[in-house]
Amino acid sequence: MTGAGTATPPCRLCAAPLTTTFLDLGMSPLCENFLRADQLDAGETFYPLHVRICDECLLVQLPAYVGGEEIFSDYAYFSSYSQSWVEHARGYAHRMVAELGLGPDSLVTEVASNDGYLLRHFVDAGVPVLGVEPAANVGAVARAAGVRTETRFLGAESGAELAERYGRADLVVANNVYAHIPDLIGFTAGLAALVKPDGLVTLEFQHLMRLIERNQYDTVYHEHYHYLTLLTAQRALATAGLTVVHVEELPSHGGSLRVFARPAGAPEAAVKELLDAEAAAGLHSVAGHRGFAESVFQVKRDLVDFLHQARAEGRRVVGYGAPGKGNTLLNHCAVRADLLEYTVDRNPHKHGRFLPGTHIPIHHPDRIAADRPDYVLVLPWNLRKEISLQLAHIGDWGGRLVFPIPRLEVVTP
Repeated sequence: MTGAGTATPPCRLCAAPLTTTFLDLGMSPLCENFLRADQLDAGETFYPLHVRICDECLLVQLPAYVGGEEIFSDYAYFSSYSQSWVEHARGYAHRMVAELGLGPDSLVTEVASNDGYLLRHFVDAGVPVLGVEPAANVGAVARAAGVRTETRFLGAESGAELAERYGRADLVVANNVYAHIPDLIGFTAGLAALVKPDGLVTLEFQHLMRLIERNQYDTVYHEHYHYLTLLTAQRALATAGLTVVHVEELPSHGGSLRVFARPAGAPEAAVKELLDAEAAAGLHSVAGHRGFAESVFQVKRDLVDFLHQARAEGRRVVGYGAPGKGNTLLNHCAVRADLLEYTVDRNPHKHGRFLPGTHIPIHHPDRIAADRPDYVLVLPWNLRKEISLQLAHIGDWGGRLVFPIPRLEVVTP
């Protein structure tokens, strides 16, 4: 890590000047800004991907080069297109209904509720719900599926307004959103406003300890404003009087945390155990965050070497998936359509469009069987099991799968 030079934006948690670099990936476009064909000859805006760590509170963060309104008001990510994620949501919903005794007199509020993929399971169980989703296009899909949804960004003021209108919730859910909020303190105040005094807030987010351990640098993009440990999440939640009472490690997104917080309560043993593990990994000091940039370079070198070798041998390489993380990876590695012909995605909203920056075309998954490529580069590596099953048929013609993270692997499905 190095000093960040003269630019010293303030930490969004404690306001100390951010002078220490954690990781600098250069310039990259917005990772979900998929292009139409008529946009390919127009200018495209690139923003820095310069991640810093706060010397005071240790929050690893990306300055808000782009506001949340620009990124999330119209969004191309729909959670329901991942089977494993839908199953993850179903299991969570059934567990919460049973453990909290939720019923027709309860309320479950989810922030960043997307297309209703999670709340619909509570609806099916007869539990009233409220979705709070900033993307109008995605919220419309949820409402069409029978999930009551407000198109709002959550903050202290909007949280209080929603609680006044709909009541405070027994359970407030915030999955894969806590890292996506530039106004971390205001968003946390909104969570506290939404939950009952004896209610529960659960959050899921990628764990920085696993990100570093598993070289998951492609999850650095402009939608992710900060990268959390349990320690920094605990500090952020405390700004609104929320206490972390329990924590669980999850396999999702390459290694996530599910944090349980309440307006009143005491931490259980699992909280101390994970904090101790983070401290042992060096993540409770600035010095312990050093060295990640070298691991990132190794991932880049291995992928670029592989693609150049495949091209030299006349092999065809295509991609699977068009996730945000894939766009960070491809732009950082300067991969274009000469090395990766195209990618495919199950989300029909992306078909016929092109990846930002690289301009690699996106097709329907059926294209792979039609073309019979030699290699398929799996960009959503976090769904390895699910996608390996979906692509098992490429073995019929000798095709192989390529996983770039945590280290390059070429495998027969």
